[in-house]
Amino acid sequence: PQPTANMTVKGLTAMPPGASAPTLRNVTFDVQPGEALGVIGKSGSGKSTLAKALLGLWPPMAGEIRLGGATLAQFDPDDLGQHIGYLPQDVTLFNGSVAENIARMNRSPDAQAVIAAAKKANAHELILSLQDGYDTFLEGNDSQLSGGQKQRIALARALYGDPVLLILDEPNSALDSDGTEALNAAVRELKTQNKSVLIMTHRPMAISECERLMVIENGQVAKIGSQEEVLKSMVKNANAIKRGIGRAG
Repeated sequence: PQPTANMTVKGLTAMPPGASAPTLRNVTFDVQPGEALGVIGKSGSGKSTLAKALLGLWPPMAGEIRLGGATLAQFDPDDLGQHIGYLPQDVTLFNGSVAENIARMNRSPDAQAVIAAAKKANAHELILSLQDGYDTFLEGNDSQLSGGQKQRIALARALYGDPVLLILDEPNSALDSDGTEALNAAVRELKTQNKSVLIMTHRPMAISECERLMVIENGQVAKIGSQEEVLKSMVKNANAIKRGIGRAG
């Protein structure tokens, strides 16, 4: 059955294939239905490793990940892919029509579901402006679309099929202000539907819809709490560092 949107992570240790040491160590947190959790960290802190582990792409070395109470290993990979929407940091489009790309390369995509996902991503009007609309053929990443246009289509792909969990890895990297507002609107709508969202980012605009924030440093959870609490703590630490530098000068 379709799982509920609660995800729990306990003692997760993970690393990319071929790596010599874990990039995530003993990470524990949860995200509940109707909630958006922002994961903040510098480049190389382990955010993308976390995303890959939550998608079931990189199995945990230790710990467990559960979606709706079941471990990821209990899901058939195709079923798990339908329950989780993913917008990667580096967007990849494939050789095929816009509709096929949104429908995750299904050769007989559900037209209504494709349009619904595009509208949620604020990509519908953009797609209609293309030469052949949803039938426009894209030659992978060599298409004439801008980075922001590719990201909107990739966001529609992540929203296709009514997933219960949406994972966004640096989603604002190529979006303009309209695209960012469309993204925030999509997150708000998912929360009203009791879906859950994880946003990996270091950009303040991307966390405006997040009730809670988790800070990752060197592959470990450094802080987790309400958005107000975590941001206040980060500002306090930054000011303390500045005062220390001033005294040293």
